[in-house]
Amino acid sequence: MDPDAVAKAFVEHYYRTFDSNRAGLANLYQEGSMLTFEGAKTQGAQAIAAKLATLPFQQCLHNISTVDCQPSGPAGGMLVFVSGSLQLAGEQHALKFSQVSILFLLPPFLASN
Repeated sequence: MDPDAVAKAFVEHYYRTFDSNRAGLANLYQEGSMLTFEGAKTQGAQAIAAKLATLPFQQCLHNISTVDCQPSGPAGGMLVFVSGSLQLAGEQHALKFSQVSILFLLPPFLASN
């Protein structure tokens, strides 16, 4: 398993889903997952999906600049750092963003690679 390839595939899927169907992101979170956005913490898959659905913009397009990953923990987890820009519909200038995710790969996924 190539960690960089897994991280890149995750990032592509996550932001493609974010830009086209934010509700579909709920499947990528677990009940123990936490999203911290502008200082506010939201925990749980459904609560995170609800938070993302209430962001003050409906349409956006992420342009990814960097995807960096490192192994995290003995169970095959990964720390993924993403940076890039976010273009909101109707806005002339893009906004810079960064996001850190911790991925826990489940054994069936690991076994299939």
